[in-house]
Amino acid sequence: MSEPGPTTATRGDLSDPAARKSLMTDVERVPGAAKPDPILKVDNIVRQFGGMTAVDVGHLEVQRGLITALIGPNGAGKTTFFNLITGFDRPTSAGQGAHWSFDGRTLDKTSASAVAKSGMVRTFQLTKALSRMTVIENMMLGAQNQAGENLFKSLIRPIWHHQEKEIEAKADELLDRFKLLEKKHDYAGSLSGGQRKLLEMARALMSDPKMIMLDEPMAGVNPALTQSLLGHIQSLRDEGMTVLFVEHDMHVVRHISDWVVVMAEGRVVAEGAADTVMSDPAVIDAYLGAHHDTDLGDDALLTDEAIEQLAEEVAEEAHRDEEKDGGKR
Repeated sequence: MSEPGPTTATRGDLSDPAARKSLMTDVERVPGAAKPDPILKVDNIVRQFGGMTAVDVGHLEVQRGLITALIGPNGAGKTTFFNLITGFDRPTSAGQGAHWSFDGRTLDKTSASAVAKSGMVRTFQLTKALSRMTVIENMMLGAQNQAGENLFKSLIRPIWHHQEKEIEAKADELLDRFKLLEKKHDYAGSLSGGQRKLLEMARALMSDPKMIMLDEPMAGVNPALTQSLLGHIQSLRDEGMTVLFVEHDMHVVRHISDWVVVMAEGRVVAEGAADTVMSDPAVIDAYLGAHHDTDLGDDALLTDEAIEQLAEEVAEEAHRDEEKDGGKR
């Protein structure tokens, strides 16, 4: 049975910053805090690799209609967590009590395609655009329930031709929105790193998702396109979509997130508004590790210089690990 949807009184106009702040005012600043109207609930999800526990999340809720940032040092388990709840990976036997639901629908032991059809769509840190297909072909692959994908219906052109035209028109609108329309007939492999990020985000929207999950959307993006990506993410939220994203850039996190969840060593160690979380001792310890005894008086962690240095160190560590294992985290 599906859980009741949000009421106007519960959500208000979430395009208004004051309404978003008011919505989360009474939420406890503790790991696993209950939310007023969670679209995603996760319980007891564990993933082990050999003797190492990569993810061990006892409880987590993601609030509907907000931008939630999932942060933490490299190796904290963020991407593995994404893989688990989107059906690209499975919990280990140690996680037999694992349960998660999206918009009232249980997703335990559900395939990645079924998760996407439920309305929860993700992008990847390393973009998955099909390089030898054109931009418009990549876009049209993202549409669901296409009659032409049925072997028998595909033999009868009138059945799928009209639908295909509608799908292409929708793709054109999204490409125009993401400033990629002029690249429509170019091969996806010819796009820059930032343009491929835009294409992957636009393609995800072809399925009309309720929540979009972005794995390091700013990684490898030219600074000239960063502001554009930020604007697109915020506009998705303002249009009523829920956004959950992994990001190492603390400036980005502070700028666009309504709520922040912090992971370290596979566990959720803190939650709260960005400014609150940045000064949480658990977050300081998770990011600074052996330097946790360093004097952080005068809110040193909250200065732009400290945050920028921290983001650079984390990004460099992530880059070294990617080179070490061939780009796989």
